[in-house]
Amino acid sequence: MRYLYYPGCSLRSTGKAYEESLLSLFRALDVPLEELDDWNCCGATAYMAVDEDKAMALAARNLSLAERQHGRSGQTQLVAPCSACFLVLTKTDRYLKGNPEVQKVVGRALADAGHSYAGTVTPRHPLDVLVNDIGVETIAKKVKSRLGHLRLACYYGCQIVRPFASFDDPRTPSTFEKLMEALGAETVDWPLRTRCCGASLMGTIHAVGMEMSYSILKEARRRGANCVVTTCPLCQLNLESFQQEMNKQFDDDLRMPVAYFTQILGLALGIPNDKLGFNKIIIPPPMTSGAPQGGEPARV
Repeated sequence: MRYLYYPGCSLRSTGKAYEESLLSLFRALDVPLEELDDWNCCGATAYMAVDEDKAMALAARNLSLAERQHGRSGQTQLVAPCSACFLVLTKTDRYLKGNPEVQKVVGRALADAGHSYAGTVTPRHPLDVLVNDIGVETIAKKVKSRLGHLRLACYYGCQIVRPFASFDDPRTPSTFEKLMEALGAETVDWPLRTRCCGASLMGTIHAVGMEMSYSILKEARRRGANCVVTTCPLCQLNLESFQQEMNKQFDDDLRMPVAYFTQILGLALGIPNDKLGFNKIIIPPPMTSGAPQGGEPARV
């Protein structure tokens, strides 16, 4: 199967470690990713609340480009690693396929820019691709270093399984845990796996965002996790980068590694650390069974 890759803005900036580990992982699995030509910002979820029609037109341009790049014979798989990108592209695709009014408004905007969309693109999250296309068993056979020293809190965040549950249960997802356990890691059972981290509230109503992220980290620690693993660049940024401030505000001593799931997979598959972006996160996870279970205090 052929996959187009939509980086989105975050993976070229604050989420660079995500991109490095994702591309290295797919190469190790012999699954080529072809970058979408001339892609643009999806508008993220915030723009949907400002002007839904314009936001969908912005996202639809990427769907149109993907369709043009791969042709309209068969379904094009567009891999969007950022949770917000995945949600916005999925929402736009579904509305364009099922809402005549949206089809008319967005179709007119696309036509004005020389584009069209026939509905032959399926937005995919890489977690979905890894589990349901490549397969957990196939990945498990390629493991070179089993991760029995890791006790992981798998954090889906609030956008990849809701409101569009395209590949997992929206309330009690399990895809993430199955994949991590296939690497030899232990996963914790915790109720906050799909709770919002605060997202952009960190930059708007900071106190609320801080409390939301802190509650997630505190619960992961209470459940015995020695690393939180996430699928979203904004979640990773919020949960990791503000730990020093959280410690001051809540009189705590959090030192919780927060890694991308692609980094953990790469670690198990024997990909060199410098190809996985570990130098771009503040608190690396324990690398070996003899490594300390926490990490250095966060530096911001």
